[in-house]
Amino acid sequence: VQLVESGGGLVQAGGSLRLSCEASGFIFSHHAMSWFRQAPGKGRETVAVVDIDGINTKYGDFVQGRFTISRDNAKNTVYLQMNNLKPEDTAMYHCARLNFGTYGLAAPYEHRGQGTQVTVSS
Repeated sequence: VQLVESGGGLVQAGGSLRLSCEASGFIFSHHAMSWFRQAPGKGRETVAVVDIDGINTKYGDFVQGRFTISRDNAKNTVYLQMNNLKPEDTAMYHCARLNFGTYGLAAPYEHRGQGTQVTVSS
């Protein structure tokens, strides 16, 4: 299983970024996927999850309509569109493959990517 994130960077508050996570080594369409983040000194926060078909999604309360998770099963890729970014969104963002048959903000995972850094300046 390999998950490779990209798209992070430095952006001013109010700006946007689109993260991508390219998956390989497993049948992508068989697993729900998630994005989570971790900032130094803070716990892990699940940002968003998407089901196997890309129809159902859930978001952490802090998202407040600013982010959109989506997936393209033909490209084995999951995305996170982030708009109206805030300095408190600064963190390392990881995608994760949720365990087979699971879905939800607290669903378990065994595989995650190395992450892509998002830094939002004020």
